[in-house]
Amino acid sequence: MADTAFEGFRDWVGRRREEHDTITEWPVRAMHATLDREAGSPAAGDELPPAWHWLYFLEARPASQIARDGHPERGDFLPPVPLPRRMWAGGRIEWRQPLRVGDRAARLSEIVSVEPKSGRTGTLVFVTVRHTISTAAGVSIVEEHDIVYREAARPGDPVPAARPGPAGAPWTRTLVPDEVMLFRYSALTFNGHRIHYDTPYVTGIEGYPGLIVHGPLQATLLLDLAQAHCPAGLRLTRFEYRALSPTFGGLPLAVNGQPADDGRSAQVWAAGPSGGQTMAGTVNYG
Repeated sequence: MADTAFEGFRDWVGRRREEHDTITEWPVRAMHATLDREAGSPAAGDELPPAWHWLYFLEARPASQIARDGHPERGDFLPPVPLPRRMWAGGRIEWRQPLRVGDRAARLSEIVSVEPKSGRTGTLVFVTVRHTISTAAGVSIVEEHDIVYREAARPGDPVPAARPGPAGAPWTRTLVPDEVMLFRYSALTFNGHRIHYDTPYVTGIEGYPGLIVHGPLQATLLLDLAQAHCPAGLRLTRFEYRALSPTFGGLPLAVNGQPADDGRSAQVWAAGPSGGQTMAGTVNYG
């Protein structure tokens, strides 16, 4: 049974925060460059690619309010869970209408669940935040983001082996997320988490063998693949995904997809150099 000391954090359920931002051109241009694309200059009215809303509504805390891991100190909006490792565990995204360059947008965030659990690696606390992004035209995106807090790594803890993905994916692309890509993505999302750019920290403190590829970057790459194979006359309407195993910078990463027979959905997954799945999900078209 999960440690009862964490049960009090359920009191944070229902907390809300509203933020405003403008979907400006520069992050779009910089993201194209990060993904090695020659896309030209975005123009007002251009539709934002799926998951690129993560380039906006960024939290900018003063340096004095940053914790050792590079994340903002806890206890403002998110509960102050006293477990040292915080990871992006997965989520669900629903697209209701396009978000476009030039839009003035609002994001309402709400903590919808806090669940302490006991796992193979010790105590875990899962926090789910719902984000609703709206413009003058109405709701554009409804997203639920799952965060997991974990205990510190113990000396000698092995990295769990990833489960192999399906063979013979009809959609596939392989790339190498190198240190520059990881740094650029961290900069674009104002993500100070040191596991993505600080090798002495991630190996010496968190116990991983190398820099970790961001969960949202993997999700973005999976959606990029799904968008490239979107059936004519349809658009992405929903994405549900889960992080399964860490994957590391400088190593090949394959993004794969298997469409359903009716073309209305597809299974997508990312796999590291050994073929083990690092993220998996389902996309829907409509």
